[in-house]
Amino acid sequence: MNLLRSLKLKNRMILILGLMALVQTGLIGVFAVQYLHQSLEEQIGQRALHVAKTIAAMPQISEAVSQRNTAYLQPISMLLAKKTQARFVVIGDKQGIRLAHPSHEKIGFSMADDDGDDGGIALIEGEGYISKALGSLGWSMRGKAPIYALDQQEIIGVVSVGYHLDQVDGVINRYRLTLVAVIGLSFLLSAVIAVWFANHFKKAIFGLEPEQIAHLFDEQKATLETVREGIIAINCEGIITIFNRNAIKTLGLSENTQLTGRSIEDVLPESAMSEVLRTGQPQFDCEVWLHNDVYIVNRIPLQQGNQVTGVVSSFRRKDELDLVSKKLTRIRQYADNLRSQAHEYTNKLHTIAGLIQLDAKDEAMAFIGQENQEHQELIHLLLEAVPDPILAGFLLGKYNRAREVGLQLVIDPDSHMTELPDRLPREQLVSIIGNLIDNALEATLLHKGPGGQVNLSMTDLGNDLIFEVEDQGAGVSEIEEQQIFDKGFTSKTEAGHGIGLHLVKGLLKNLGGTITLEKGDEEGCRFIVYIPKSYT
Repeated sequence: MNLLRSLKLKNRMILILGLMALVQTGLIGVFAVQYLHQSLEEQIGQRALHVAKTIAAMPQISEAVSQRNTAYLQPISMLLAKKTQARFVVIGDKQGIRLAHPSHEKIGFSMADDDGDDGGIALIEGEGYISKALGSLGWSMRGKAPIYALDQQEIIGVVSVGYHLDQVDGVINRYRLTLVAVIGLSFLLSAVIAVWFANHFKKAIFGLEPEQIAHLFDEQKATLETVREGIIAINCEGIITIFNRNAIKTLGLSENTQLTGRSIEDVLPESAMSEVLRTGQPQFDCEVWLHNDVYIVNRIPLQQGNQVTGVVSSFRRKDELDLVSKKLTRIRQYADNLRSQAHEYTNKLHTIAGLIQLDAKDEAMAFIGQENQEHQELIHLLLEAVPDPILAGFLLGKYNRAREVGLQLVIDPDSHMTELPDRLPREQLVSIIGNLIDNALEATLLHKGPGGQVNLSMTDLGNDLIFEVEDQGAGVSEIEEQQIFDKGFTSKTEAGHGIGLHLVKGLLKNLGGTITLEKGDEEGCRFIVYIPKSYT
């Protein structure tokens, strides 16, 4: 077995198919030779019996036997043996004593001396029969028939006709030679077929050996189990062929659940994998509700040529991705805050340094006090109106960002946002408000230039959280109002725009909120966001 495993696939297939051909051909050949041997013996036996009955029915033989005329029977038996190509023709009387025999010296002795059979069955029962025996003349097939008197009333003797089995052995030997030749040709043909099949098979499996395929299978299985996402693959009939344990865990199924061989519709009713299987179009980052949870799903078709042979789907609960997004959002906020503050305070330090160099100490002290007072007022407002640290830190960062580009972010001092629901995803909230503020800053800077301002007001009175962001931009036409939330729509010529407001609309849809657009008090636009407190 170890030797077999050490061989290449092609050599294994040649050896295995060759041995199979040898065994099959050998078994068939042995059966054929045995069957032929028995058939030939049976045919020779029937021929011997037929000749024996023919001789027994001759009147001359019957009369000579009744007269015990050995002088007549001896030469006629020799002549009949020659004519019928028999090995011998022996004639005996009703006691089984030889009256004719190829060996003259055996005449007068019992026929039982040859093979222990004196023709008693034929003499007693009057029926012919066939026997195979080793007599004085060697192995032979014998046919024995009773000789009746001329009146057909009395059995007076027996005729034994034998054919030597050397003829049978000669025929069998010729067939054996033919069989050996057939076995050799079968082995060669099997080797040729094995080479062709092995080449074709290895091409189909990319030239890999079975052990390499097994190793790759183990690697694939281990890889699937280490992936944190759930993975399910189906074939062209929608039957599950591959899955990992995280798929079981993510779907909330029992750990011992076996999905292989089951229809995807049974496991995930109305799964879009069937659609991908039909259209061949991949689907990326789709949000799907299942078992009261939101999943982020990717579906990719498997293709051979132009034919879709299956689909692989990976999925993960959205809250896990949201957790990662939340961490990234916080880091990003901190980075933006630090960058904005560093840039802002660098400019302020340069201003203070310049005033000191000009010996304007009073002005420098007033400037320092003013800056400190503005910052303290903002921090005091955020601490009282927005106790949530994530939202407060986010607004402080946007305030500094506005100062950095020469604008003002004015937060309504009457703002109040203390009743944020615990389950409200903070990363989604700051993404919504952040996109609106960024758009407002950009529109104001583009239309008004440095010195413009963006107003923000917040309230949590009532059943909704309400945020208003007002800019001093050029405003939005009635036609643009109908398209402003469409993905890719933008009034700017630079690439990379047209995503923010579409993202805001999508996030609000997940939170059950809405957004409206109206003209500002003086110019520009005012975006109003409503988020229900009852979000769960």
